[in-house]
Parts: sequence; C-alpha cells; structure tokens
Amino acid sequence: MNTPDTQSLDLASLLCSRLCHDLLSPVGALTNGLELLTSETDPEMRQRCFELLEQSARTSADKLKFFRLAFGAAGGFGETIAVAEPKALIDALVGANSRVTVNWALGSEALPKAAVKVLLNLALIGIDALVRGGTLDIGAEESSGATEIALRAAGPKIAFDETVGKALSGALSAADLTSRTAPAWMVSQLAAAHGGGVQVHRGEDALIMGAVLPGS
Repeated sequence: MNTPDTQSLDLASLLCSRLCHDLLSPVGALTNGLELLTSETDPEMRQRCFELLEQSARTSADKLKFFRLAFGAAGGFGETIAVAEPKALIDALVGANSRVTVNWALGSEALPKAAVKVLLNLALIGIDALVRGGTLDIGAEESSGATEIALRAAGPKIAFDETVGKALSGALSAADLTSRTAPAWMVSQLAAAHGGGVQVHRGEDALIMGAVLPGS
C-alpha cells in the first residue's frame, strides 16, 4: 500500500524519468557532434558540426528551463509568476519545430505558481499530441479569485494516450503511473489541491483541455 510519502517519491522519480527521456536526444546529439569534430578535417563539415552543437545545446537548455518550472520549484519566492516566463518557455520548446504554431490569449500579466505549473504541463501534453504538427491555442486568465486555463491542440493526427486522459481527470491510480502519465496526474492533483479540476475532450482532429483553480 502506498503512503503519501511513497507516492511523492514515486511521482518525483517518474518526473525525473520523463525529464531524462526528453533530454536524451539533444544531449546525445551533443555527444555525437563532439565525436565528429575530433575526426573531421573538412572546414565546411566542421562548421556544420558547430551549428549542430549550438542547436543541441540550445535545445537542451530550453528543455531544462521548461522542466525546472513545470516539475520543480523554480519561479522565485513570490506567490505569482509573470505570464511572460511560461510563454517564453513554451515558445522556446516548440521553436525548433516549424510544424507547430502556438497562439496565445492571456488575460492576466501574472498567474499563481500552481496555475503556471498546470499551464506548462498541459502545454507539454498538447505538444506531444501534435505528432504531425498543427496549432496549439493557449488561453489563461484570473477572474473572481479563480484561474482558468484552456488549451486546444489541433492537427491532422492527434496522438493522445487514454491513460493520460485518465490521469488528468484523477481516475488513474498513483500505483499505475508511468513517466508518460505522471505530469498529467500531477496536474490533476494540483488542481484538486486548490479546489478545482481538469477537463479533457479528444476529437478526431483536436484535443481540448481545461483547468479551473479557484483557490490558486
């Protein structure tokens, strides 16, 4: 039987696994690029290697910054975070993917920390769903003491694991979590802890997610 302490440890472990999985590709590209430089003598090819190394380093840094705020304790000591910060992190995360376009509708200049974590993790789920590209529409605002967040991922093919949907709705047991479903489960727990909840609807060519955090 899992206790709250062991559940927290298991969740932290799974989130770390997700972070490592997402960093494996750009870090591996850095390693490959450095190995090529040791044997490559052609000036044009060496320049190409440097360009690839720069791109991989930038991608690694962008992902680390994203996960630091989405999973970790970043954001300073204040109760809110300027919306410009998560916006920049999400834009950077999809910056190298020309097939995905992000549209923003932000009605507040700052959001509570819990809401920012929910926003980032829902965006991560939306980006993962756009395997063939598409648009990611993101909206967030504070109204009457509650934070409302809405995301719509639309594209020619939506890849969405139903277990992620169960985790978002809180219907997935903590014992059944994986590194893929852990971020979604964390979102549901954050929303519930602030008296709110998460809704998700998957259509043929769109994934719609919404969260309300009344006490955030």
